Amino acid sequence: MTEPIISVGILTGDKVNFDLYGEFSSPIYPKKLSGKLNAVIREGKIILIKDGIELCSDEKIVITPADFETDSFLLHDVKIGKSFHWEKIEDQRFRGSLRLIIEEGKVTAVNIIPLEEYLTSVISSEMSAGSSLELLKAHAVVSRGWLIAQLDKKKEQTASAREHVFIKNENELVKWYDRTEHSLYDFCSDDHCQRYQGVTRIISDTVFAAVEETRGMVLTYNGKVCDTRFSKCCGGITESFENVWAPVNYPYLSSVIDYKFEPGGYFVDLTKESYAVKWIKGAPHAFCNTEDPKILSQILVDYDQTTKDFYRWKVEYKQDEISEIIFKRSGIDFGNIVDLIPLERGYSGRISKLKIVGTKKEFKVGKELEIRKWLSNSHLYSSAFVVTKGKLQKGIPQKFTLEGAGWGHGVGLCQIGAAVMGEMGYSFDEILSHYFKRSRLEKIY
Repeated sequence: MTEPIISVGILTGDKVNFDLYGEFSSPIYPKKLSGKLNAVIREGKIILIKDGIELCSDEKIVITPADFETDSFLLHDVKIGKSFHWEKIEDQRFRGSLRLIIEEGKVTAVNIIPLEEYLTSVISSEMSAGSSLELLKAHAVVSRGWLIAQLDKKKEQTASAREHVFIKNENELVKWYDRTEHSLYDFCSDDHCQRYQGVTRIISDTVFAAVEETRGMVLTYNGKVCDTRFSKCCGGITESFENVWAPVNYPYLSSVIDYKFEPGGYFVDLTKESYAVKWIKGAPHAFCNTEDPKILSQILVDYDQTTKDFYRWKVEYKQDEISEIIFKRSGIDFGNIVDLIPLERGYSGRISKLKIVGTKKEFKVGKELEIRKWLSNSHLYSSAFVVTKGKLQKGIPQKFTLEGAGWGHGVGLCQIGAAVMGEMGYSFDEILSHYFKRSRLEKIY
């Protein structure tokens, strides 16, 4: 296998503004390109404009640097963290080629780049470039494996939908979300696929060393590249793949206690409600149970560091707040919310099916991300939570308190746990073998 060249959708809008640093060329324009340009759609074609002058037009425009190492382009007004609590807009710089395409009547900017170059940005965007070498090496292997596994799936499947509905009727909805099979490019640049912010945040030689020292390395299982997943914080126990996404068992994505041994004083079968309640309300020892600012700064990049309570967290809603949020997010008028009842939990305590009881309607919802979406204006940190009802008035709780554990889906590598392991002296392959049982580390190119 040779190193793949991948395409990453960065930005979509009515107009895309960008700056070219260096000399660039395009097959449809006879002169060299540099400086400030923008692109718009008109009559089904992309119009490339510089200083108010239309240079060329086509259904697709590819702009290529003369020198990959020194030339770059800056995209303005890129939205990151879409629909999450850290959503923001920033300018981002990229290397490689810029492809402008038409997507749903708008201009989309796509970066064409070798996979290994892409990875140097991903592990700097998903965490701090100042992270420990062993953590960065582990994450490089995980991110590389995920990418290649998705490319392999794309070859095997002719089409795939973002929303997969297992049950849908007037009383129940069970839906899971995985990455979109983007038809016009391989991946998007946000959390939905993997955070990719170009060379904007690459500030450490350690990042380049981590990618180079693990070049071509992935985890495999039964001869296939593992679909290696990761999230910010598992909450003490990782989740299994089938409780979050498709009902398929991947042995290397099974649930793992995030420490060297089981913590004392707890039963760890969190599929049982009483055990889950004690676990979530407690603070069992785990790799990811840390408040060390040095370690957290490796994982929580600037906009993530607004979150302090990732291992254990609490959200409180007044009755009018929770009823309005659920109505807005679900489209279902429950009336006043009377109860939130966990019906099924995964191995990490994450709720995979929740019963919502209202004065007008009762409804069951799953899986974990759909639950998180329904109970927050953005997303709850995780679906591993315990519900406490406040004072009743005429049988209606006036407040709901959600006490939760972890941040994200919890499957695969726990980024904060892996950061702690790196600081404790674990090597990258030991970190990987902890989170991905029964997998094998291989170099495939």
